[in-house]
Amino acid sequence: MYIVHSMVHVPKGKADEVIAIYQNRSRLVDTFEGFESFHLLQNEKRPEELTVHMQWVDKSAYMKWVTSEAFKHVHDLEKNYPDQELAAIVPKVSKYQVVAT
Repeated sequence: MYIVHSMVHVPKGKADEVIAIYQNRSRLVDTFEGFESFHLLQNEKRPEELTVHMQWVDKSAYMKWVTSEAFKHVHDLEKNYPDQELAAIVPKVSKYQVVAT
């Protein structure tokens, strides 16, 4: 199993806007081979800290996703957010190989 976290700090007062974007996401990844789950997490103490948690069957499946046309399409959409302050946010990405369950 392979886990990918993408954490962002959104500007104060904009967390709900970002959450709404993810609630209405394209879901292209959901049907991608090897994809297992997606969760958007909000830090309870710092609500402007949001983390996308994605679970994959293995690293190979994730790598196929990030090199796919579907991935490129999804991330091109992000560049076109009407709110350029949100479009400019760069996530901190962490990747984990699950070694025990």
